[in-house]
Amino acid sequence: MKKPSGAAQPSLRQQRRNPIVRVLVEYRYLHLMVLPGMLFFLLFKYVPMYGIIIAFKNYKGAAGGFSAIMSAPWIGLKNFEIFFKSLYCERVFKNTIYLSLLRLLFSFPAPILLALMINEIRQNWFKRTVQTITYMPYFLSWVVVAGLLNTMLSPDNGAINTVIKMSGGQPIYFLTSKQWFRPILIISEIWKNIGYGSIVYLAAITSIDQEQYEAARVDGANRFQQIIHITLPALSEIIAIMLILQIGKMFDDNFDQIFNLYSPSVYEVADVFETYVYRNGIQQSKFSYSAAVGLVKSVLALAMILLTNRASRKLGAQGLF
Repeated sequence: MKKPSGAAQPSLRQQRRNPIVRVLVEYRYLHLMVLPGMLFFLLFKYVPMYGIIIAFKNYKGAAGGFSAIMSAPWIGLKNFEIFFKSLYCERVFKNTIYLSLLRLLFSFPAPILLALMINEIRQNWFKRTVQTITYMPYFLSWVVVAGLLNTMLSPDNGAINTVIKMSGGQPIYFLTSKQWFRPILIISEIWKNIGYGSIVYLAAITSIDQEQYEAARVDGANRFQQIIHITLPALSEIIAIMLILQIGKMFDDNFDQIFNLYSPSVYEVADVFETYVYRNGIQQSKFSYSAAVGLVKSVLALAMILLTNRASRKLGAQGLF
């Protein structure tokens, strides 16, 4: 005699009718692991999006929270018009694009080159030592790095200027010099992030079939030829994805770095979207105007991601979507 299965039957029918429920139940532990990340983006990325309407209103920052934002008078595109007609618009665009191009030329290839060099080290203890030394600066905040740079580059008793003065030269005011400020930004960013950025490339290199290298050595290929014809082609997909992400951040300048290093004397070469938004929104309380400028930056960043992803797929590489 069969046992009644009426209690279990509805749940099976429900799972068959609704594949979403079946997937959620089957992979419930994986979904629980993803849940904290989803909550983070929901609370800190999506929920605050309602504040975009401030860019189209004359919001004075009065008390009242959401109700004050909703009751503020509409002014349409006036904030955007003020920004595009201002003297700062060209400077902010030019500095943002120029610094982003410098990062693409110097900061982006640096982790790739480091990963390739570390992969060529045969002594494991030396390889681990190099990885640790290059990875450690990533854990330093830009506040600490800025303090170190201020100490090292001080015109009075900094190590760099001490060497210059001992060589018979004149001290250089690096952090207030329009000529030196951009190179310092790029060099300090490479020093801080090169070790962390190389991890993803090292992980991809370890997945390459070692038989390819053995076959190349049998054919007489040296190490450089192996890198060119085996390692780099194997990294092409991850390089394309990282390039898309990097270009998508062209307008998302490293605010912490620039804010802790720059001063009014270098605004002309260092003022970018985020620093300009900070000064107008936080220091001058122009909330609606700064929200409009920030929205312009976000739209441009989204356009760059879409264009780069499409170009990547057209060239045969894997895109983000």
